[in-house]
Amino acid sequence: MGRRDNGDARERPGTELLRDADRPDSWILMVGGTPQSHVDLADPTHLDFEYVRRLGHVVDLVAPEREPVDVFHLGAGALTLARYVAATRPGSRQRAVDIDPDLIALVRRELPWDRRADLRVGTGDARAWLTGRRDGSADLVVADVFSGARTPAHLTSVEFTAEASRVLRPGGVYAVNVGDGQALRHARSQVATAAAVFPHLALIAEPSVLRGRRFGNLVLLAGHRRLPVDELARRAHRDPDMARLLSGSELDRFASGAVPVDDATARDSPAPPDGVF
Repeated sequence: MGRRDNGDARERPGTELLRDADRPDSWILMVGGTPQSHVDLADPTHLDFEYVRRLGHVVDLVAPEREPVDVFHLGAGALTLARYVAATRPGSRQRAVDIDPDLIALVRRELPWDRRADLRVGTGDARAWLTGRRDGSADLVVADVFSGARTPAHLTSVEFTAEASRVLRPGGVYAVNVGDGQALRHARSQVATAAAVFPHLALIAEPSVLRGRRFGNLVLLAGHRRLPVDELARRAHRDPDMARLLSGSELDRFASGAVPVDDATARDSPAPPDGVF
């Protein structure tokens, strides 16, 4: 991430837009002290956050190059990934939802997106919104929902994952941003939870995060058809923040002993350690 220039910031209570001094048309959205999004208004294909680059690889491989796709974004933020989809796959139909209407209003005003894009942004709870979508209506569902720095419990269960499965087309992909560290109990349980719904899984993260040496983001992918794990692994390895992809028996070992969580047992994802950001 580029250096933050606090001399050029736009704020509302609990939220800041900070200019990235390394890229003059870029902004960092901070929510409650947590970096939430990075947006380059001049180049929507520039993805600064490492986990968003992993999601960008998924966008690249979910369908043939430049082919339009239908995407649901759960957690709108500053719409970084939605802008990337619009730029790399013109004609895509995208729908995004965020629970914070003031945040959406701030992004509309200060970080406007290309109005030619078929991108609609609504306000509401991600799970309730997803429940209202039609069966088989999306090629990609991205769950990147945090309240502060934690994912709410009701968005981590088998029941929620089944809703994502329901709205996906047969070859679609469910992609989740998972925050965890240390023993990675939450990440392991999320793998087990996704495996209770989907037959094909992969997990991508930096090696230090996978070993529990530091708190970070893990991207969990799931689908009803085989995922493009070989190419995803190559792209993760070549990334400036090199990552590993686990699938098959490696991922089984990673999640060994973990059990799926349902609505009755789900808990918010763990809070990051103080100062991690």
